[in-house]
Amino acid sequence: MASRVEPQELAQHASRQSCWLAIHSTVWDVTGFIDAHPGGASLILGNCGKDATSAYEDFHSPELVEQTLGPDARRGVLRPETAAENVQRESLEGKIIENKGKQPSLRAMVSLADFEKMASIHMSPTAWAYVVSGADDEISCRENTRAYSKIFLRPRVLRDVQSIDCSTTILGQKSSLPFYTSPVGLGKMVHPDGECAIADAVGKEGIVQVVNTVSSMPIEQIMKSRVSAEQPVFWQLYADRDLDKSVTFIRRVERAGVKAIWLTVDSPVVGKRERDERTAASNPDGETMEEIVGSDKATGLAATNTGFINAGIDWGIVDWLRHITKLPIVIKGIQCHEDAALAFEHKVDGIVLSNHGGRSQDTAQPPLLTLLEINRFAPHILGGHMQVFVDGGIRRGTDIIKALALGATAVGIGRPTLFSMAGGFGSYGVRRMIQILRRELQINMAMVGARNVGELDASMLNTRQLEHMLSSGCCKL
Repeated sequence: MASRVEPQELAQHASRQSCWLAIHSTVWDVTGFIDAHPGGASLILGNCGKDATSAYEDFHSPELVEQTLGPDARRGVLRPETAAENVQRESLEGKIIENKGKQPSLRAMVSLADFEKMASIHMSPTAWAYVVSGADDEISCRENTRAYSKIFLRPRVLRDVQSIDCSTTILGQKSSLPFYTSPVGLGKMVHPDGECAIADAVGKEGIVQVVNTVSSMPIEQIMKSRVSAEQPVFWQLYADRDLDKSVTFIRRVERAGVKAIWLTVDSPVVGKRERDERTAASNPDGETMEEIVGSDKATGLAATNTGFINAGIDWGIVDWLRHITKLPIVIKGIQCHEDAALAFEHKVDGIVLSNHGGRSQDTAQPPLLTLLEINRFAPHILGGHMQVFVDGGIRRGTDIIKALALGATAVGIGRPTLFSMAGGFGSYGVRRMIQILRRELQINMAMVGARNVGELDASMLNTRQLEHMLSSGCCKL
């Protein structure tokens, strides 16, 4: 029988020298794990001697703690709270819920902008800062979306558009729509079901989910949340400094049944996301000024959860991946036509034009501009063996049409996926978000005169306003 740990005893182990914390009533000794924690030592030290269940659940699945620490780190079971303590806690939680306002109306969500506005109210400050933050002054973050407003549609009329088919094929997998949910991380910060809610929603709507390396739910649990065993899931990879760890991860996701590997290359180092860092700085953990200036480590969730990324990889990583796996390989984070052409020459299965949602390097050009650049200077890669995807800034069905008309196979939906889960919506919110885009896409394909995605082409666009932004340094290959 497990020994019982009194709250007073737990509180005595609240230092770097002896750090215990409770998760789901089990007390763990994490003293030896403090400096190894991927999220940074401060996150553990801030919860020493306490019940850390709430903080833990924001990021991790229940079984991860034992898998990481092992059974020898277990110290016992925390004594249950008394009735008086429960009343006090319930009263506090009631105030928190009251302050957040009443449950929002899902039917009132009629655009992706509505979900973002709702999420700004109902997400925690930490989660909001992590999701919306861009690098530095967030210029790229804003321009990703604005770029779509610089292209106008040239509708064709008197075409039979009684029936609209929005379906497509992504890496050999059927999709009811030409978009997928991008690899967003730490979904549990927004809803308790995290990435599992996304898996359920996309399965019911017939599209594809790309799962992040730093998901808050294990890949096995995400796969179990699918609506059928045939539902395709792709997995995004950050190459680890220790490539053996990446091999282990790849083998694990292969066993789970993922259908492709998407290697992210636009963040060899973590961008300076100031909103995220300010939120972390507002929760001091007792550091002295000497400790602050003596450390060169960045703060914030982004920096602490992706500090393992390998900045030493080059194009040889493609051959390495081919040696490791037989799954299709997609390079995510192409930002110029020269690198798109190199990816084509390396015969990868797909590329994602992306600047990491404006989260890595500020003033990096919008992905839509990169797509226009490819049309102008490297058109030979469009329609060939390599599919082209666009990720970043898509908020409307017309945005999707513009990307597809310029040669993209499909687009990724990132932040709006997390926004739609907020306010307690979870899977229902994601489904509603997908349905909104589906309706907008169907309406505007009919308006522009395209019965299916294959009939969308550049003649339906006026790109003049965006063309003047093409780099003067571009040269035809």
